[in-house]
Amino acid sequence: MRSMSQLGNDLYTGKTSFPFIGRRRLWFLIAAILVIGSAMVPLFRPIEFSIEFTGGSQFTVNNVESPDQTLATDAVHSVVPDATTKVVTLGDDAVRVQTGQMTDAESREVSEALAEAYDVPVSEVSYSFIGPSWGADVTRQSLWGLAIFLALTFLILALYFRTWKMSVSAIIGLVDVLVITVGVYALFGFEISPAAVIGFLTILSYALYDTTVVFDKIRENTSEDGEVSGRRFGESVNLAVNQTLVRSINTTVVAILPTGAILIIGWLWQGAQTLTDLSLAIFVGTIVAAYSTIFVAAPLYSLLRENEPAIKARDERVTAARELAGTPA
Repeated sequence: MRSMSQLGNDLYTGKTSFPFIGRRRLWFLIAAILVIGSAMVPLFRPIEFSIEFTGGSQFTVNNVESPDQTLATDAVHSVVPDATTKVVTLGDDAVRVQTGQMTDAESREVSEALAEAYDVPVSEVSYSFIGPSWGADVTRQSLWGLAIFLALTFLILALYFRTWKMSVSAIIGLVDVLVITVGVYALFGFEISPAAVIGFLTILSYALYDTTVVFDKIRENTSEDGEVSGRRFGESVNLAVNQTLVRSINTTVVAILPTGAILIIGWLWQGAQTLTDLSLAIFVGTIVAAYSTIFVAAPLYSLLRENEPAIKARDERVTAARELAGTPA
């Protein structure tokens, strides 16, 4: 069995090659299924947003002997029978309860009911209120942040690579990453919080980095394709993806190992909700980003360029030369 270094060398020289460009119809079909499936998930299982987005009341009960979540739910329902509740244990001696918006009178009664349920003084129960206007502002700022990120990405890539087609391919790859990651959140019932949004922007940055590395190699290979080149444009793109494949895999593994460790720690340490939200977004998004660069962005860029007259003419000359030499087309 070949070592990773030997495989990397074979991929770089072209001795071993995976058909990322040649089988792009299959990759595009898989990508379309994943994106459409992810987009349809919220229709069957709505996305859960944290209280920062939806607004509501939050209660924290400290110094409890037994953090039984059922006690909190029953206590809230004893005051507001139809209230929706989300109960999370914070370590071994605290409970956090999130509900819909309540009046001041209801909040005081719920605090007293929680204190009685957990047999603690009322002073051990704290509560806060997040209004709908604040939640709407968080949502608006998050969407603005995403829009600005994508716009700057398109502009910077277009200037750096001197072609808008690389920008389009990269942006579609980033949207692919975002949609699938959000779909995973909805499918498994994970809550989208401000920390998760930060995680989404972080993985988009990672996806942009990975795409830029691959595209830079593509530009290097295709710029060498002159009249004497024996490669078609798609073959040069495919060679570039293969040459950077081991690097992409290594970078992804290095990124997900610490993130996965943080995610596991966050789950085991039940009070670390922010830590869990952030690491989960980065963990899922990093894996999807590596897939998207290799199977979506690069093949799409090749597709956008192959019908350009100059590239099409050169590809035809390469094919004709191979047929004349009796080599496989």
